[in-house]
Amino acid sequence: MDAFRFEYDPAVLRCGRGAAADLGAELDALGLERALVVTGETVGSTAAVMDPVRDGLGDRLVGLFDETTPAKRLATAVAGAAAIERTDADVLVAVGGGSSVDVAKVAGVVAAGDRSAAELGAELAETGTLSVPDESTPVVAVPTTMAGADHTAAAGITATPDGGLVDRPVDGGISDPALMPAAVVYDPDLVGTTPRGVLAASAMNGFDKGIETLYARASTPITDATARRGLRQFRAGLLGFADGDPAPEDLDRAVEGLALVQYGISRPDAGTLSVIHAFGHGVSRPYPVQQGRAHGVLAPYVLEYVFDAVDGRRNLLAEALDVGDADDPAAAVVDAVREVADALGLPDSLRDVDGPEPDEFDDVARAVVDDALMANAPAGLDPTPAAVRAVLEAAW
Repeated sequence: MDAFRFEYDPAVLRCGRGAAADLGAELDALGLERALVVTGETVGSTAAVMDPVRDGLGDRLVGLFDETTPAKRLATAVAGAAAIERTDADVLVAVGGGSSVDVAKVAGVVAAGDRSAAELGAELAETGTLSVPDESTPVVAVPTTMAGADHTAAAGITATPDGGLVDRPVDGGISDPALMPAAVVYDPDLVGTTPRGVLAASAMNGFDKGIETLYARASTPITDATARRGLRQFRAGLLGFADGDPAPEDLDRAVEGLALVQYGISRPDAGTLSVIHAFGHGVSRPYPVQQGRAHGVLAPYVLEYVFDAVDGRRNLLAEALDVGDADDPAAAVVDAVREVADALGLPDSLRDVDGPEPDEFDDVARAVVDDALMANAPAGLDPTPAAVRAVLEAAW
């Protein structure tokens, strides 16, 4: 056995149909009394989501901040911090996708500090991140998608000049143990309200987190165990999307898989996101394509590239994806991942998404190689711009 160190302070997890009804009990267990719900306008006006959340919180609900957007703007987080002060909230209940969870985390950081909006903008512009005070307003996450952005100690944050806080566009992020949610409540009833197209793209992003957890340099026997079970459940559930909307039992399995594959992916001294996510950043950050749709195209080609260069723990992946008896485990893993993307109805080529054109591949390849997540590539993999460009060309 190779020696390993696993430092982790996870969120409390509640998972199951009707789990939103337990929100009040969870806040009571955490010693929290005044909840401000943070969400986007669409989710905030969706009764099938908000009614169970309101009922679960009961008289602990003190307000609704429904201004989050996929852009994750610092200006939005600053407005959220003002809502915290206005309502005297002691907990933020982030309902929706990763953007609502991230904005809630940053709003909690902003509210706990004494920096002006201008000072926050200057820090983000200069460093790409924000310093985190010793304590910030805790977050309870209630995801309605399956992207897997909730059970992490990180948050993305952006700013543009039109927000009045920076003089140039900034695409940054924060990573600190204090950002780990106090609890994550996975309720398939709420996840099932998300439009299929949005849910499918988010699911591919979350599914790939499980794939990468197994071959990442930062993998441990603990994350191996949760990712293996999680991938098996995730894949079985997502294949149920092939015939249209998934059956309740398929969605239940997928949500359980999501909860498991996220366990330990974001730790104080390590993380398990790796090559697929680096490619996803390169293709999605400068372009309109949603990252999950980019993953649907790229993941099989990236895995072929990885397996051509290194072992990539192919046997463990094959076992986790229920193709462990295949003669060629690498090919079987690629086929299994492609089958999931096809079941989700995602595009299978870069030409079919709002991403880069071939004459932009050199710039994208350099961005992928320089992405911080490449440091977590499997041992022995040495990405070069030429190799990355070849993957992009194959995916085109």
